[in-house]
Amino acid sequence: MKKSRIGFITLIAVTIAIIITLLKEFDLVAVPEQMMMATRWVLAIILVVHAFVKKNLTTWILTCMLLGIFLGVDFPGLAIAFQPLSKGFIKLVKTIVGPILFATLVYGIAGHSDLKQVGRMAWKSMLYFYCATTMALFIGLAAINLSKAGVGVDVSKMAHEELPKAPVNTADVKLLEHIPDSVHWVYKTFSFFRDIFPENIVKAVYEAQVLQIVIFAVLFGIGLAMVEEKKRKPLVDFCESLSETMFKFTNLIMYFAPIGVGAAMAYTVGHMGVDILKHLFMLVATLYLALIAFLLLVLLPVALYLKIPVLKFINAVKEPVSIAFATTSSDAALPKAMSAMEKFGVPRKIVSFVIPTGYSFNLDGTTLYLSLASIFVAQAAGMHLSFGQQLIIVFTLMITSKGVAAIPRASLIILIATADQFGLPTYIIAAILGVDELMDMARTSVNVIGNCLATVVIAKWEGEFDEEALNAA
Repeated sequence: MKKSRIGFITLIAVTIAIIITLLKEFDLVAVPEQMMMATRWVLAIILVVHAFVKKNLTTWILTCMLLGIFLGVDFPGLAIAFQPLSKGFIKLVKTIVGPILFATLVYGIAGHSDLKQVGRMAWKSMLYFYCATTMALFIGLAAINLSKAGVGVDVSKMAHEELPKAPVNTADVKLLEHIPDSVHWVYKTFSFFRDIFPENIVKAVYEAQVLQIVIFAVLFGIGLAMVEEKKRKPLVDFCESLSETMFKFTNLIMYFAPIGVGAAMAYTVGHMGVDILKHLFMLVATLYLALIAFLLLVLLPVALYLKIPVLKFINAVKEPVSIAFATTSSDAALPKAMSAMEKFGVPRKIVSFVIPTGYSFNLDGTTLYLSLASIFVAQAAGMHLSFGQQLIIVFTLMITSKGVAAIPRASLIILIATADQFGLPTYIIAAILGVDELMDMARTSVNVIGNCLATVVIAKWEGEFDEEALNAA
């Protein structure tokens, strides 16, 4: 069967399925549930045939995402049982993160011995990160004030789940008792910088502390660059070989991505259901529209200004973004994002520095969500916050959101801490946990898009973007 013909058939099948679903959901036509199920699984068969004909990893990932949704809707019990496959895929990907970050960073620094460039990349990256995340915070603030999604929400009708526990450093708690409240923020700021330094690199790799691995690798690379050529070369060659091997290892693991992604979607839909969306539709819709606004008003103008071909960029990031969307984990998409940007024309030394650093300082989707969710909690609680009070919350989030782990629900820890600090009721956060995974899909995808674009920005700024690789893509 020709690719064009199966593609046309798939398009028609998807269109028909969407029309039938809309007719049922808006009560325009009484469509029996058996007919809906039959429609879904006929479409599933067509999508699988399409994927076999296309023989493309991205097509398989997207197909398995839809299959996971169908499984979650029609067989929720079975869908939840697929969770171990999703967790297994994420664990497999996380084995790559530490070695690939260490090897690429050390080789990028010591292999070229350009320490001045490392310094330039650092300040340029941080400047871009703070500009992007600040815009995200204010777009989130504007969106929730326009939609007023939390006003009039009856939180008693929402499913309440147990809040995730924030890690507590007992030494910090005791010390804060002896420090005036007015300077607590100073101590907490400095404690963040304290915690980015690894006490044990093996422990940092085990706990997937991305920023600690980056700090260690940068310092190790600088130290290695200062060693004489004869003694430096064996370690540089080892790191080059290790990085190449880990990228090949990534390609092998990605063959398991459709199964892991499909299982993740099946579990999410199976245990979350669709009824909960009725109570929190405005919050979810506000977040998605705000994220789209951020993409169109911030990232798109940046891409156009730097003359980055948008369609080629979208094609380059679609695989890591689809993985991030389904697994709600930026870590799961990290290796694929790095290799995709390298193929796009960004030098490895820039990719290996900017993306890992961005995972702590440039989580655009997460920072937007934090400002939006904070005000939503206040609205749902019936608390009126002046514009000045909202600005204080935003400026606090500018600091506290940096270093948030690139793992599912880590942003909730920051949200809970912010709510406590400003006297917002945390029980409302527990109520919105039911749809947090759905929101996490979108914000994690934007995190990955933002970090991928950041690599191109820094490469263009450094004058090292490979136009030939882009044209060949």
